[in-house]
Amino acid sequence: MTTMTDTSVREFKMPDVGEGLTEAEILKWYVQVGDTVTDGQVVCEVETAKAAVELPIPYDGVVRALHFPEGTTVDVGTSIIAIDVNGGSAPASAPAEAAQAPAAAAPVADTAEKKPEGRQPVLVGYGVATSSTKRRPRKGVEVPVQQASAAVQTELNGHGTPPVPESRPLAKPPVRKLAKDLGVDLTTVIPSGPDGIITREDVHAAATPTETPVPVTPAPVAAVPAAPAASYDAARETRIPVKGVRKATAAAMVGSAFTAPHVTEFVTVDVTRTLKLVEDLKQDKDFAGLRVNPLLLIAKALLVAIKRNPDINASWDETHQEIVLKHYVNLGIAAATPRGLIVPNIKDADAKTLPQLAEALGELVATAKEGRTSPAAMQGGTVTITNVGVFGVDTGTPILPPGESAILAVGAIKLQPWVHKGKVKPRQVTTLALSFDHRLIDGELGSKVLADVAAILEQPKKLITWA
Repeated sequence: MTTMTDTSVREFKMPDVGEGLTEAEILKWYVQVGDTVTDGQVVCEVETAKAAVELPIPYDGVVRALHFPEGTTVDVGTSIIAIDVNGGSAPASAPAEAAQAPAAAAPVADTAEKKPEGRQPVLVGYGVATSSTKRRPRKGVEVPVQQASAAVQTELNGHGTPPVPESRPLAKPPVRKLAKDLGVDLTTVIPSGPDGIITREDVHAAATPTETPVPVTPAPVAAVPAAPAASYDAARETRIPVKGVRKATAAAMVGSAFTAPHVTEFVTVDVTRTLKLVEDLKQDKDFAGLRVNPLLLIAKALLVAIKRNPDINASWDETHQEIVLKHYVNLGIAAATPRGLIVPNIKDADAKTLPQLAEALGELVATAKEGRTSPAAMQGGTVTITNVGVFGVDTGTPILPPGESAILAVGAIKLQPWVHKGKVKPRQVTTLALSFDHRLIDGELGSKVLADVAAILEQPKKLITWA
């Protein structure tokens, strides 16, 4: 990456678009070298471990350089585009600069991840962790990119000594104490953290003595064929890099499944009256232009059940060995998108009226379909709903989103024979499944919540009496 020294050039750095995320992948550039841009114009789309986000430029001017090509993963705080605010023409070499990623850039696939065509997001899935996302330390005094890059390059080349910083090395107090305990001089440590901050891993690496390997003539061994790559048939198989939302989701689900002891309970319920209420609400002027469907009433039923059984709206704090009761409900709605499963949530859903909840649910679904869900919309969830019934399946045993204590799965609504008022009649029936963290929710509490949801859906007038 070429460093601009012209005072008229402004370097736009990769921002922290996810409250502590340390990197983002450039999915698409919307401008090219030589284009004129204005303040607030979107210049590129990036993907973090939580969502795809469009980045607006804060300058007026002409694009002088794109420092990274599409598909490159870039650390937060690294300059990605140069803008000549005086409107000067771009140098002839500028296009070539964008074709090369710096040596210190994170490894990425040759091309950006392709989006499946014709697939529209649907409401299903289990969510993305908020606790498993790698976070970056708070920023200290900014260290020039050139200085950090030079130090890293020196280390990678394996010769010379890293440049000695002119000021006190950047490190947090615990890292300084660790260095002192291990007898490591921080001025000799190569920083790997954002903005040149020394991390605990850097100190441990510096404290580990490097030994010069002694040449050894190995005994003859049978040749071992190379693993999977040798048998990969491109005509019969397709390999998709796991990154971004999918990578974070996979890590979150593994962590949740092996951390929280899951219990799942089921109930089958007659929702004929609920479907009738949905049709009535569609004709109500208070719901004109709003999204009204069974999911809306299921969400409201769950919120009422939580109000009657508030202890289920909690989380387990492993560090402090405490149960954290939440006096608000951020209701997550699981959604499958081309980039993977996400769980945006409706903030303070418990405080909303039914029309307000319908409006919030409609906005959430529309934003997810467009792939524009913000990282903030996926943070802070307390309880989640996943609608697997859209696929025609009866129900499932959902995995808890990390940091939450309960998730409700909604199965397909089907016309079935049902005993109603002493006679077998065709009724609209569905099966609900509630998974919960057995460390803080026992069978009695979980059963009460599930029974309350079922009772409301069977007799939706309880929404008025219980709300």
